[in-house]
Amino acid sequence: MVRARGCRGSVTAEMAVLLPTLVLLAAALAWLVGLGVAQVQCVDAARDAARALARAESTEAATELAEASAPKGARVDMRRRAGLVEVEVTYRATPPGGLLDAVAGIDLRATATTPLEVAGAPAG
Repeated sequence: MVRARGCRGSVTAEMAVLLPTLVLLAAALAWLVGLGVAQVQCVDAARDAARALARAESTEAATELAEASAPKGARVDMRRRAGLVEVEVTYRATPPGGLLDAVAGIDLRATATTPLEVAGAPAG
C-alpha cells in the first residue's frame, strides 16, 4: 500500500482542532451541571429560611440557615405580610475560570412562601 505524501500530518492537524473543541464542550457541560446544583441550593436555602420564619424564629437565624444552604455570594431577601412569609434567594452564576463574568453570567432565583405556623407571630 502506497500513501500519498500530501496526507502526512493530517491526523495531527485534525487533533489540534478537535482537542480544544472537546475541552470547551466538557467545560460547558460541567458548568451546566454546576448551574443545576446551584439552583437546587437556592431552592433549599429559600425553603429552609421560609420554614424558620414560619416557626417564628428570628430573621438572623433564618438568614444563617439560608446562607448555610445557598451558594456563596447568594443574596437572601425575606418578607412577612398578611400571615405569610416569603423568602427569595438570588445568585449570579458565572462561567468557569471567570471568563466573560460580566457578559455571560446567569441569574438563578428561588422563592419559597409559607403561612405563619405560630399563633401570635409578627405578620409584618
